[in-house]
Amino acid sequence: MPKSSEQHSYLVLENYIGGMFVSCRNYIDSYNPSTGEVYCKVPDSSKEEVDAAVAAAKEAFPDWSARSPQQRADVLNKLANLIEANMEEFIQAESKDQGKTVTFARAVDIPRSAQNFRFFASSVLHHTTECSQMDHMGCLNYTVRCPVGVAGLISPWNLPLYLLTWKIAPAIATGNTVVAKPSEMTSVTAWMMCKLMEEAGVPPGVVNIVFGTGPRAGDALVAHPDVPLISFTGSTATAQRITERSAPYCKKLSLELGGKNPAIIFADADLEQCIETTVRSSFSNQGEICLCTSRIYVERSIYSEFLEKFVAAARKWKTGDPSDPSNHNGALISKEHLEKVRSFVALAKSEGAIIHCGEGVDHLDLPEPNKSGYFMPPTVISGISDCSRVMQEEIFGPVTCICPFDTEDEAVVRGNGVRYGLSATVWSRDVGRVHRLAQRLQAGLVWTNCWLVRDLNLPFGGMKHSGVGREGGKDSYHFFTEVKSITIKQ
Repeated sequence: MPKSSEQHSYLVLENYIGGMFVSCRNYIDSYNPSTGEVYCKVPDSSKEEVDAAVAAAKEAFPDWSARSPQQRADVLNKLANLIEANMEEFIQAESKDQGKTVTFARAVDIPRSAQNFRFFASSVLHHTTECSQMDHMGCLNYTVRCPVGVAGLISPWNLPLYLLTWKIAPAIATGNTVVAKPSEMTSVTAWMMCKLMEEAGVPPGVVNIVFGTGPRAGDALVAHPDVPLISFTGSTATAQRITERSAPYCKKLSLELGGKNPAIIFADADLEQCIETTVRSSFSNQGEICLCTSRIYVERSIYSEFLEKFVAAARKWKTGDPSDPSNHNGALISKEHLEKVRSFVALAKSEGAIIHCGEGVDHLDLPEPNKSGYFMPPTVISGISDCSRVMQEEIFGPVTCICPFDTEDEAVVRGNGVRYGLSATVWSRDVGRVHRLAQRLQAGLVWTNCWLVRDLNLPFGGMKHSGVGREGGKDSYHFFTEVKSITIKQ
């Protein structure tokens, strides 16, 4: 087939600026991770496109911020309705673009994207401000919360629409306008959502989406003098760059970064439930979730039994064609990422660790169309030192390491022994122990006898190199607004 006619089969995305789709001079190839083939062209936006989007957002801000919370909530609810009305189309697109299974996109990504809009549409109506009387001075003090202005939102490739809407919803609910940059590797569902904006009643310029890379489009956004607030989810290295670039402008920052999350499993745990959940927490979405468990510490008396049962359960966690409902995992995001994840397994092997299953041990039998896709089976490693890069760095793939421990104190020290502090899980029937560990573990979220149970009202974020700030019901409201104290002399 001649190349020119081949190009017609590509999906070509456009930026969404000021309520209109705008084409771009340069484009980036986007791959279908399950086949390894280019299927989409994504705008390679530069400062020019970002400047246009910021100008549109700035122009839309006075009118949008002047609307009542209820008026804004009505728009958010309409957007949620439209996502739900197009649910299956979004599910299929998210799976194809990201590599995740259709089952996962249907259970998690797209329903949660709609829920994000519904939740913040409701929560914005229920926040109250404070008032204090100073009768002896004849003064009344009260606070108001004002939107900040143009919010710069940068979202990652692992949960594309889910994490983009987690930022857009509170930003516009509180009266800000938005310039968002999704990952260039997973831009399709964001572009599809843009098509719903006008019908949902989102005024031109309130939500602008500029596609492109971090070094070009992302950098222009975080360094823009008219963008006073940045919410970013992604790697710690990128967050350090964002902090440096935004520092001269004293921007508000919310940075949700990586994790190297421990599970600490005591001998009195419900082993059956623990293994079932910990396999899920280690390998869900190909291990490409910042909250995934990548270090498992098991009390020595049950270590051998746990390891044997966990490996058997991991082998049943099927990897393959994302559209096959019997598969638990699809493909990793890119060829480069797959090679990076595999390099950690090779490193572990070179350091004398045991690879019990997965990479280099189990053969993946893939259908013909998926032979060039970026697949990797769940991989379980033991016999690795805590100081190894495999135990210290975020791998972000279907890889987990299992180690024995002897005492509660040892488990805490080793659980805390990385630069990250996003989440942790503790498995024990001992209520006192559960509370003690929850207090001592350096993590923004601690789950006991469960994983990924989330109430959107609760603060979300990490400690140490896992981030700065919190988002969630009240926390997002505070982040996306500025507090103003007003004193009236009577």
